[in-house]
Amino acid sequence: MADRSSKRPSTHQLQEDIQHLTDTVEEMLKATADDSRSNIKEMRENAEKRLTAARARLEARGEELYHSARDTVTDQADACDRYVRDNPWTSIGIGAGVGVVIGMLIGRR
Repeated sequence: MADRSSKRPSTHQLQEDIQHLTDTVEEMLKATADDSRSNIKEMRENAEKRLTAARARLEARGEELYHSARDTVTDQADACDRYVRDNPWTSIGIGAGVGVVIGMLIGRR
């Protein structure tokens, strides 16, 4: 099964694309601010509404992702805590092994 996340654009790329889109729409709105033709006014109003709605959706999605990531990290920390409490000697052995490896790496400098 193919990894779907590899087909998705990066978060940074999406942020840049959205910023470019926002800048373009805002420039269009500023450029047409003094034009009094009714179709331009209507287009400006629609663009403003869509821009506001898009920003709200993106902010909501960002909050959703933040909470999801926070919950996942909390769940993983709880699982580690349970493992250490259930297997204290194994945890001590793992910690000692990691300490020896780090000590050897530092000692090589």
